[in-house]
Amino acid sequence: MIKIIILGAGNVGTHLFRNLNNSKKTKVVQWYNRSLDSINKYKKEVAVTNQIMDLKEADVYLLALSDDVIPEMAKQLKHLNGIIAHTAGCVPMSILNESNNYGVFYPLQTFSKNRDTDFKNIPICLEASNESCYQTLFKLASTLGNNINKVNSEQRLGLHTAAVFVNNFTNHLYQLGDAICQEYNISFSLLKPLIKETAAKIETMTPKDAQTGPALRNDKNTLQKHQDQLFNPDIKNLYLYLTESIQKNNE
Repeated sequence: MIKIIILGAGNVGTHLFRNLNNSKKTKVVQWYNRSLDSINKYKKEVAVTNQIMDLKEADVYLLALSDDVIPEMAKQLKHLNGIIAHTAGCVPMSILNESNNYGVFYPLQTFSKNRDTDFKNIPICLEASNESCYQTLFKLASTLGNNINKVNSEQRLGLHTAAVFVNNFTNHLYQLGDAICQEYNISFSLLKPLIKETAAKIETMTPKDAQTGPALRNDKNTLQKHQDQLFNPDIKNLYLYLTESIQKNNE
């Protein structure tokens, strides 16, 4: 059984606790967070602490912390014997190199505390300082799912950048689409079947092949009508920029 300590109680840390704590192959022996308010409700299930010096012995210490906090936390944990692994997309593994055994345990998914997440199909990207460390992280990842990938720091940064485009930026466009719907007193829910079909198409098609719409067709009349309806200059400029980007990338 792999003994784990989770550091951080944000979205990622909370989901890792929920899933690893329920596994028969892993045991979360402790949960650290700077503020105990977020984790006190779990103290019947796991030991909780807000003191670094009180951390117990474990096989793996998972740093589910904000990017800016990881470097300083790594310095405070360098004396520990277990594997120190962060869960960030943009932080290089080398930031942990003062420890003897270290790595990266990066689940590529969007997490929200109030929404259950099934880890079975979530890509987990691993990197490790040595083979023994990698095998332990691989074994840990295997308790959650089967989509396990060996990804170095440069690749992970590229993957994280791509993820921002397909997730965060796309969701922002949903937000703007919702604002337009509200402006014209129509329900955003009318767009949900379209959103689902767009996502479903890239299961069997490349994003380029799946592209449709007036920008691709260079339907100037429709493009102009849309622009005339957009009264917010920022949204209008974004519409023009994305239209031009679609056309340039599909010449």
